[in-house]
Amino acid sequence: MDTRKEKFPYGIPGHNLGEIEREIPIEEPPVWPVNDELKVIGKRVKRIDALEKVTGKAIYTSDIKLPGMLYAKMLRSNVPHATISSIDVSKARTLPGVHAIHLIENTPKEGQESGTNTYPMVKYVGQPLGGVAAESLEIAKEAVSLIKVNYEKKPFVIDMESAMEINAPIVFDAPITQQQDGGDVGETHDGSKGEGNVRGPSTSSFFGGPRGNLEEGFNEADVIVERTYRTQVHTHMPLETHGVVVDWGADVMTVYASTQNTAAVRNEMASVFNLPKSKVRVICEFMGGGFGAKHSAGSFGPMAANLAKKTSRPVWLMLDRKEEHLAEGNRPNSIQYLKIGAKKDGTLTGIQQRSHGTAGVGLGAGVGRIAQILYPCPNFATEQYDVLTNAGPGAAWRAPGNVQGAFGLEQAIDEMAEKLNLDPLRYRDRIDTSEVRKVERQRGAELFGWSRRQPPGSSKGVVKKGLGVGQSTWPRFVTLDSSVEIKIHKGGGVEVRSSVQDIGTGTKTILAQVVAEELGLQVKDIKVNIGDTFFPVGPGSGGSVVTGSITPPTRNAAFEAKMALLKLVAKKWETDSSELYVENGQVGHKTNTDLKMSFKEATKLMGTSQISKIASRTNDYGGFQQPWGLAYGDLGSVQFAEVSVNTETGFVKVDRIVAAHSCGRPLNIGQLESQINGGVIQGVSYALYENRVMDNGTGHMMNANIDQYKVPFSMEIPEIETIIVEEYSGRSSTDAYGIGEPANIATAAAIANAVYNAIGVRLYEIPITPSSILKALRNVS
Repeated sequence: MDTRKEKFPYGIPGHNLGEIEREIPIEEPPVWPVNDELKVIGKRVKRIDALEKVTGKAIYTSDIKLPGMLYAKMLRSNVPHATISSIDVSKARTLPGVHAIHLIENTPKEGQESGTNTYPMVKYVGQPLGGVAAESLEIAKEAVSLIKVNYEKKPFVIDMESAMEINAPIVFDAPITQQQDGGDVGETHDGSKGEGNVRGPSTSSFFGGPRGNLEEGFNEADVIVERTYRTQVHTHMPLETHGVVVDWGADVMTVYASTQNTAAVRNEMASVFNLPKSKVRVICEFMGGGFGAKHSAGSFGPMAANLAKKTSRPVWLMLDRKEEHLAEGNRPNSIQYLKIGAKKDGTLTGIQQRSHGTAGVGLGAGVGRIAQILYPCPNFATEQYDVLTNAGPGAAWRAPGNVQGAFGLEQAIDEMAEKLNLDPLRYRDRIDTSEVRKVERQRGAELFGWSRRQPPGSSKGVVKKGLGVGQSTWPRFVTLDSSVEIKIHKGGGVEVRSSVQDIGTGTKTILAQVVAEELGLQVKDIKVNIGDTFFPVGPGSGGSVVTGSITPPTRNAAFEAKMALLKLVAKKWETDSSELYVENGQVGHKTNTDLKMSFKEATKLMGTSQISKIASRTNDYGGFQQPWGLAYGDLGSVQFAEVSVNTETGFVKVDRIVAAHSCGRPLNIGQLESQINGGVIQGVSYALYENRVMDNGTGHMMNANIDQYKVPFSMEIPEIETIIVEEYSGRSSTDAYGIGEPANIATAAAIANAVYNAIGVRLYEIPITPSSILKALRNVS
């Protein structure tokens, strides 16, 4: 490959900004300077689809209406463990308005538990068994209620600790060999290891396995912290539920999907129905939120397609709130044991971690990699076990694993600081080698007023105030299968095309910003058409991968299209295209100021109706840590929490959060703040409110609806202040990364540390409720 060398900004403005030389592909654009010298990038640009969203013009999947469309409802199990002896659909079939019934039959995939029955074995309440398509949703619901399922019930287990016992009912009667990752990026969990319902352990990650010698590490330690932490099951609750509308035409199956990954849904549907990928089109123009559980077609996608195939009519199938809670993913719980050793000066000598978690009938209930990498320690080992239970499967949930892991680790570090008689923030300065988190701590502490922090439990009065801090880290993942097309149309229009979807985070806007910056235009001049698999393949929206994966090829394609246009202008002006520039909607000559024309006028020189350039993500400049796309560096944050704890009622109010974050080059400050706000609010909700409540006697979830599942109201959302730390590393043509995961990792840990500072009693389990506060205080008194 032909390359050239360029000097990139490197470091943090106002702290250590310098330059670094990188060797880059010769066809890629020249380096951008820092954001202060750019016109569009790094600015507070309003979302390009804001008006459509706030006026209700935006069409979401649930809004789709097609001629002749039928409405579908899923049939689900109402027992937690059983074999199905028969299903009687006769009454449902004769109900007026019913067009088709489809039952899921027993066709286990390789490695899954098999059986001889016609229907799959039931493993949890809410498991999909079939579906009905009818003239209206009401008729479909009534038809489902008329279907009689005859179960042969089996013993079941819901509680994780009960499931770990030797004589517990076994969730899978036969060994399972399938590997599922629970949505955790780059991780696999082997279901074939272990005994009974306990599978694993997983002892390594893409950062490696155990290191050093734990026994020696703890022998060297002057101080040891040894604790067990517990986190709860946390279900998904996006504004728009999972669902699809399937229109199976004569030539192409069109799937309108509320998805975080159009390409994955296309691939899955093509595979299920043995169709070429070119015969499946997935569209997601607007999407009402997704936090990790919307990467696949689920069971509802193939169900809608089967019903569409049987009826030759489009089928609408959106899940309701209860189905969302029961069957479409959750953040697994955890019981995590941590032992940390340190010398008198604070140097860490050993970290031992052992965790058990349940993702119901799925795998992937680990506690992430945060204990492995956040603080350097020469001796480390982890054992992470999955425990199978008769409950709905887990799924990725914004920074899978690391949120649970941070709750334990960051409390243990606080406790270690106290044993060493050190301020917890200063202790982190001592043991954290990340330069960007150092700056985040400095700037965050100043804005937050960390110097106000008093010794734990010293706050006076009934309502006690407390301050706490928590840190996060998340890998910089890049999806190399990320492509984009840029079109410059004769007449001046510019268009962006990719299958990448905007799940509400503002992907459309940052793509328009990148192209506008490169072409010297305004954001309003750029038309972004994404979320359609008939366009070049884009990345899924998960693991904070989108910005780092799709913005470099977007800029590269825009640069190629610009150079093609400038060659036409250069030919007219009889000069070299390298002497030309575009700026403020004008094409000009660097030395001959008389030579100017508008961008629109320049496009009239095109011999064809358009210039079209497609670019794909290339390797990072300087390569990756792992060739599949694990970039160097990390995405980190430091969050500060201020709480009020009423010691008579036990009520905890989070008053304020200061969140200091970094994500490489910031592209849109307003959108980044919006993402951080969302992550913090979800963190507050996780720390204090959300909790799946199961009935161990029936296997049913007791709070499976939006009016029963506790989340914070507007008055319970704290004041949130954000700090965005620019950090340049010169790894791609945009040097930008996402922020979705780290915004959610540290919040619960920071709140728990603040609660301890307020009342002087540490709580090792979330959600922190009035009951748990009062119980903790009573135990002390």
